[in-house]
Amino acid sequence: MNKVQRRSLMALCMTVAFAGGSLTACTPRPDTADPIAEEFLQAWASQDFDTIADITDQADLATEMLSTSFDGLQADSVELTLDSVDSRDTIATANFSVVWKLPRDREVSYDSSMTLTKMRNEWTVRWEPSLVHPKLGANQHLELRAIEAQRANVISSDGAPVLAPGSIYRVLVDPSAGDADVVVKRVADYLNEAHATDENVNTLDVEDIMSNLGDSTYSLTTVDANLGARMEQDLAGIPGLTFNEEASMVATDPGFAPDIVSRVARIVEDELEGSNGWRASIVTSNGAVIDDIAYDAPELAPSVRISLDHNVQRAAEEAVDLRAEMKAMMVVMRPSTGEILAVAQTDEADKDGDVALMGQYPPGSTFKIITAAAGLAHEGLTPDSIVPCPGTMNIYGRIVTNYNSFSLGNTSLDDAFANSCNTTFADISTNLEPGQLKNVAKQFGLGIDYQIPGLDTMTGSVPEGDIVLDRTESGYGQGLDLASPFGMALVASTAATGSVPTPTLISGHETVASEEVLALDPEVLANVQRMMKSVVNDGTARGMRQTGGQIYAKTGEAEINEGSHAWFTGYREDDIAFATLVVLGGGSEAAAAVTDQFFVKLDELRAGGEVAVSEAEEQPVG
Repeated sequence: MNKVQRRSLMALCMTVAFAGGSLTACTPRPDTADPIAEEFLQAWASQDFDTIADITDQADLATEMLSTSFDGLQADSVELTLDSVDSRDTIATANFSVVWKLPRDREVSYDSSMTLTKMRNEWTVRWEPSLVHPKLGANQHLELRAIEAQRANVISSDGAPVLAPGSIYRVLVDPSAGDADVVVKRVADYLNEAHATDENVNTLDVEDIMSNLGDSTYSLTTVDANLGARMEQDLAGIPGLTFNEEASMVATDPGFAPDIVSRVARIVEDELEGSNGWRASIVTSNGAVIDDIAYDAPELAPSVRISLDHNVQRAAEEAVDLRAEMKAMMVVMRPSTGEILAVAQTDEADKDGDVALMGQYPPGSTFKIITAAAGLAHEGLTPDSIVPCPGTMNIYGRIVTNYNSFSLGNTSLDDAFANSCNTTFADISTNLEPGQLKNVAKQFGLGIDYQIPGLDTMTGSVPEGDIVLDRTESGYGQGLDLASPFGMALVASTAATGSVPTPTLISGHETVASEEVLALDPEVLANVQRMMKSVVNDGTARGMRQTGGQIYAKTGEAEINEGSHAWFTGYREDDIAFATLVVLGGGSEAAAAVTDQFFVKLDELRAGGEVAVSEAEEQPVG
């Protein structure tokens, strides 16, 4: 059948879709452009490029643009509806609608039109790029492209970015392409030099790497983008050494709690991915975007918030570094929420691991917060109760001694607490029933285990006290009592609010406690707070320089065979609780001085400038 016969037959019987319905004709019909317009749309929809070439005046251009647009849009199909045809003698205009069906149930729809001309009684589609889309020009086509969603930030509790989208360089060695021993040593030497000026740069263990090196490409390390770019330039040309730049979440301040931030990065990695957007665009033959015909913006994931506070963390780090030569550490919390605001350790403390969170040390006289609460709750004591405070006391054969054997005689419980009488609190704890002191300690969070996403922690432990000696020594934080600075920060937070806050680090990640405990009796809480206030105003912590608000606290010196640990724990009325420990720091004044400096620096940072303070007064030991 020739072309004329085929078109004549098609004109006799054809269904044409119109906006208002459909018209079925199996009888002779007027010589209009309708059948050819419909045939073109059907051929387009079915990608019948032979038919398109047959009824279009520029076959090559038409088939190329339609095929490249189909491929460029990755279209599953296209729905084309002929809306109207206006035929006038030898020229006609066909109006139609286009709906591209794209992957993942996406659609692009618009209206377009084509022009048809009649020569020797035959209608032909006049090819124009605008037929495919009204904005399309010569040598252009349609294309679907993804719009990648930028990863969300990890922000601190004060809203500052901690982790942000960026890149790192991976340093790799290919043993088959060069002398691996030479490559590893050159990289190690380079990193050692960089580490000398920036302690955040990791170094390499050459022997360990060489012992694990096989025949395939081996990743030596990753470095930040700036160092990676320098290394790639400085070490260019070494056979077997390659650098790959990779997208990564990058710490905005490598010195800001690096261990905690790196753990957070691993936990929240998937939560930072947003939903990619997409665009259907008019592009040139070389892929340059001219215009968009559809645009769906990417959806960013919400930022992940961690509880660490930049100012609090910085102040804590600078404070512990007052004892840089020692194992000094500090944990700071927000009592009202349990948010962990800072964890700081000196480099010396870092050698023992995460000791601020997990280290177990006798808490010394800071434990008297708990003993006092137990005496108030179970022995009917009040801050005004008269209690004995001799320089030494023989309790069932155990000789308990105050610091330098000081004696207050018979005095108020408040005075005994403020001046840290060991004999008073050994007597109180001895008179408790087994288990009572341990249970009160749990009411302060000490002895409860917490599973905190992003942190490994241990609060501490208190003996049951079935043996009288255990109860005696526990009363003033010696014997079998153990606590971490994290655990004592929980004690201080409980003293501030009356109930143990649930410690948290990452928003949306639930902390699981090993058990639930009752809140403190409000009267017991008020009396404990009164006595902690006396410690700072009139007792062993008097003379602090900070002026940012009333501090409620307890000093402590925990004796061990090698010497004494210096403790200071408490809270300030602006919702900040703390626990400071200087291992083998001697008297509690060492820990109190670190804490005082912390608050002075914090208030300075919050004020945005220097804070005037008076000279520190000498503080007595508790």
